[in-house]
Amino acid sequence: MPRLFTGIEVPRDVGLALSLKRGGLTGARWIDTENYHITLRFIGDVDHATAADVMDMLDRLADSEAFSIRLSHLGSFGGDKPRALFVGVENNQTLLRLQAAQERVLQRAGLPPDGRKFVPHVALARLRGASAPEVAGFIAQSGRFMPLEFPVRRFVLFSSKDSVGGGPYLVEHAYALAA
Repeated sequence: MPRLFTGIEVPRDVGLALSLKRGGLTGARWIDTENYHITLRFIGDVDHATAADVMDMLDRLADSEAFSIRLSHLGSFGGDKPRALFVGVENNQTLLRLQAAQERVLQRAGLPPDGRKFVPHVALARLRGASAPEVAGFIAQSGRFMPLEFPVRRFVLFSSKDSVGGGPYLVEHAYALAA
């Protein structure tokens, strides 16, 4: 059974710029640059028939509006027990509409609602054993985050192997957005 999710690929040049933030944080398992992405909707482990239905439903969203994304800041998830270091996405209504549309069509395909709030980001590292003060210090020492912007001309359906996260991710299908 494939483990699927939808997302937006991070261009190579942007990924290279983000990779310069790597290193110097205890307990960080850094994600490979080629696996940087913005998850839109986690689908999970599904059978092949459901995967085919998902692909068909997502086809309905092809030709949605193309847009640009601006990565604006470093942050972490997990509060007192940080579990991930990320780069956050500046508020973007077009991105939010695309994600909401995916949520609707995937529920129509029979998937349960995603119970998590959508917080668009690019994960840089999974954290284990890093304290909140260490992560805050790392973010502070990283200096001012120079925003990075890139055009989004497609979203993709990714597959991954059952693992602890971080890839490798394979593009199963791409859906072009309208210019």
